[in-house]
Amino acid sequence: MKLHDYQEYSKQFIIDNPAAGLLIDMGMGKTVSTLSAINDLKYDYCEIDNVLVIAPLKVASKTWPDEIEKWEHLKHLSYSKILGSEKQRLEALRVRADVYLINRENVVWLVEHYGRKWPFKTVIIDELSSFKDQGSKRFKALRKVRPLMDRIIGLTGTPAPNSLINLWSQMYLLDRGERLEPKIGQYRQKYFTPGQMQGYTVFSWNLRPGSSDIIYEKISDICVSMKAKDYLTLPERIDNTIQIDLSKKEMAQYKELEKELILSIAEADVVAANAAVLSGKLLQMANGAVYDDEGGTQYIHDGKLEAVADILEESQGEPILLFYNFKHDLERLKKKFPFARTLNTDKDMDDWNNGEIPLLLAHPQSAGHGLNLQHGGHIVVWFSLTWSLEYYQQANARLDRQGQKESVIVHHLVAKGTMDEKVIKALEGKRQGQDALLEAVKAKIKEVQDEIS
Repeated sequence: MKLHDYQEYSKQFIIDNPAAGLLIDMGMGKTVSTLSAINDLKYDYCEIDNVLVIAPLKVASKTWPDEIEKWEHLKHLSYSKILGSEKQRLEALRVRADVYLINRENVVWLVEHYGRKWPFKTVIIDELSSFKDQGSKRFKALRKVRPLMDRIIGLTGTPAPNSLINLWSQMYLLDRGERLEPKIGQYRQKYFTPGQMQGYTVFSWNLRPGSSDIIYEKISDICVSMKAKDYLTLPERIDNTIQIDLSKKEMAQYKELEKELILSIAEADVVAANAAVLSGKLLQMANGAVYDDEGGTQYIHDGKLEAVADILEESQGEPILLFYNFKHDLERLKKKFPFARTLNTDKDMDDWNNGEIPLLLAHPQSAGHGLNLQHGGHIVVWFSLTWSLEYYQQANARLDRQGQKESVIVHHLVAKGTMDEKVIKALEGKRQGQDALLEAVKAKIKEVQDEIS
């Protein structure tokens, strides 16, 4: 196998830039481009020693090793997985290897383990966007050891899925604040104005006119951006909305629970925290069940389960990748379809890609980044919708990516007259998740209040 021209370009960009951001669409082979650059830097240029890769757990465990073993020019690279228990992680660190792989949840542990004796001069952050929260422990930990790195490579297909406010911490890890200000407050003040607020607390930020162009220009020398549609000829993607009609009884129950939930917060200002709770409850109900205050589950309808059964029948044995959000969704799906498999292990991924799983159940947050599932099927079903444009795009890209040979069909199950309709509208408009959520909840509260008055 040979690298595409755009992958060769990405490889050379990494070689030429000690701090490099590859803001490249999902499925365009960021991993092999990066590994090829690392291979050249170590064995041709003799510029680097070992390399640390920080990635989502399944990506660190499966995707990176698979890419090393798949490509002939990379097979000689040795790797060690810093995964599992603390004992297993320590043993993996003692192994001499070219590439060390760790999941992002253990970054804090690794930094605390080494402190100022940090040994990794070259660090790759796969899914750089998972470090977008400057207040997170993982960002703060990596920030401490950033001065001890000579090279850093950030990979992501969604650098700012919700807002460019998310870009600051990611760029800081690349250039230590050189381009987008040393402190998040300075970045906000320079390029944004406060949006949604409660008192002195700001929940969202709005770009100043012209700021986006300035920001992109400032990072253009260390970041390369590519869209799949400009470089790849992928099979057509077909988006399909399947409307679920609830019976009068089911809709009445939904409305009653909706009203109770809304009235409980209607007197207070609607901010992100309580809007997210309310939205989550309404989305649960749209799926067919909701957790009550005692932790029990109240069942409302089976409309979406029946729709999945119809899709399975119509697909005539074609494998289906289904995304769910809530535990009771998973429980009801497994009860309804006992042959379904939940995506948990490397074997699950292998079996799926070998066509051995007719219905694979996955959570968008655990299966949304970096996993290569395009060989196992081409049908996606969204049983539970998500406000997060990042999770939505990344999850769909598990099948809609390079190597896919069939048209990808993405089914969205939308319960009529429920919060589902607000979410699908926000996703179609590619609107910021939190802003869309707040607007939707406020609109729903007003509807209920108008009904009462």
